[in-house]
Amino acid sequence: MSFSFTLAATDGVARTGSIATPRGEIRTPAFMPVGTAGTVKAMMPESVAATGADILLGNTYHLMLRPGAERVARLGGLHRFMNWDRPILTDSGGFQVMSLAGLRKLTEEGVTFQSHIDGSKHLLSPETSMEIQRLLGSDIVMCFDECPALPADEGAVEASMRLSMRWAARSREAFGDRPGHALFGIQQGGVTEDLRGQSAEALKTIGFEGYAIGGLAVGEGQEAMFGVLDYAPGMLPQDRPRYLMGVGKPDDIVGAVKRGVDMMDCVLPSRSGRTGQAWTRRGQVNLRNARHADDPRPLDEACTCPACRNYSRAYLHHVVRAGEMIAGMLLTWHNLHYYQELMAGMRAAIAEGRFAAFETDFHATREAGDIERL
Repeated sequence: MSFSFTLAATDGVARTGSIATPRGEIRTPAFMPVGTAGTVKAMMPESVAATGADILLGNTYHLMLRPGAERVARLGGLHRFMNWDRPILTDSGGFQVMSLAGLRKLTEEGVTFQSHIDGSKHLLSPETSMEIQRLLGSDIVMCFDECPALPADEGAVEASMRLSMRWAARSREAFGDRPGHALFGIQQGGVTEDLRGQSAEALKTIGFEGYAIGGLAVGEGQEAMFGVLDYAPGMLPQDRPRYLMGVGKPDDIVGAVKRGVDMMDCVLPSRSGRTGQAWTRRGQVNLRNARHADDPRPLDEACTCPACRNYSRAYLHHVVRAGEMIAGMLLTWHNLHYYQELMAGMRAAIAEGRFAAFETDFHATREAGDIERL
């Protein structure tokens, strides 16, 4: 079975459809939980699947450093290694090199850097990134790019974009012919429409199975991000999936889907869960707050996740304050469940032509705020 994308319905610019892969269907719009080092933190793979996730994200930079891509390949590939039989997307490693690595040197060839773990030296290039992702065995591979932090000088953004496009061509060549696997190109260009357009044209000339919008959610703020999303998705092919990298909060996600995005990922639901933060229909709830200490009610009475079905706010407050491991487990499950429920709600709304009403209700419910304290 080959990789393919089917568009089922549109409502305005919002789209719903499905990506077919040999490892299963990905319903779009899709949210991908982040399994950085071969695990979604505080979750069992079967629990992640139970939230409704069709696909996970794995991180090339972290996996190449530990346990090593060759070791993962010897042990049967990332799917078998982490006990996840559904699709996996791996990022290229470029963003983490820029944000996490120690000393690093950027050249036309690639990036030489020191591991943040043990200081060992490594080279990541379009060719080595493709090889590492091949060894991991991911279903969707991201081309190697450079992602400058914003705000940045436009000249620097343009030079970075042009380098990324040269690397995209090298990634395409190095990826080769891998039936059932897909390579996504990454649009760059900061917040400049002309540069975004040039980047999109370069990527379309090379040709990819899907296209990502990169270089956002890196400090530019929601207004600037939405400004780019008002035009950037439309520059990319209609018949291929569009992936907004590293986004985001629930209102970022709804705004992105409204503007034609099909796929997103973010560490936020799992990271928040480990710090006592819950995302709900009514907005963010901080379980550390004393107001929950005697509250026998569930976190969200309409939610069917284990945290809401089986535990009170008082209990969740207690285990968060006590630093118990179960706190991160329950709140991460809840957050991922909420995110997947949000995606399912948007898919249904788009299919039924009522996305505008869905969006209005989404914002109104959040603005009403959390339930009254007892």
